[in-house]
This record gives sequence, C-alpha cells and structure tokens, in this order.
Amino acid sequence: MNDRRAFADAFEREHGCTAAEWEGWLPAAVGEHMLFREAVRVARVHIGRGHLELRWEELPPRRIALLHLPRLRVQYRFDAVHADDRAAFMRRFDLFMQRGGG
Repeated sequence: MNDRRAFADAFEREHGCTAAEWEGWLPAAVGEHMLFREAVRVARVHIGRGHLELRWEELPPRRIALLHLPRLRVQYRFDAVHADDRAAFMRRFDLFMQRGGG
C-alpha cells in the first residue's frame, strides 16, 4: 500500500477519548519507536534522527442530547523527521488511535 498523504511538521487534532485512554494507547501506537514522557501530558517519540513531540489537553465533552463524548486536543510537532518517515509513522499511529474501526 502506498500512502501519499503528507503530514506537516506541526498540526493539531481533536480525538474522541479521555487523557487516560490516550495515555494507555500511546505505547502500542508508537510501535518500535522509543517513547519518553517529558512532563504531564507531554511525550516525545524518537523517529530516526528526529522526534515527534505530543502535547495533549482535555476539552469539555461534546454533548449531543443526553450523550456526552470525551474530547482531547493533541498537538503534533515533528522535528527533523523526513516527510516519508512522518507518513509511515502516522499511518500506523492513526490505526491504533482510531475508535469504532474507522
């Protein structure tokens, strides 16, 4: 499979999960890459000679009638990671972070 999606050096996403869920999924999502917790709600993933810094914060839940869905804002910042390596990493990462089977 050839994934041609480009990922910017820095971007932000909203995920439908709690911080505890995110932190539980993170080690498996990064695969063979080394994961370091830099601070509360900050992690660094080494990718080749560069890294990805992740920062997250919980947002108020999305409310739809009586349904309350958790929300998490995540900032992604790649440093010295080639575009092809960013795409390969994010392809695996996104599969682990999807909810409901995509």
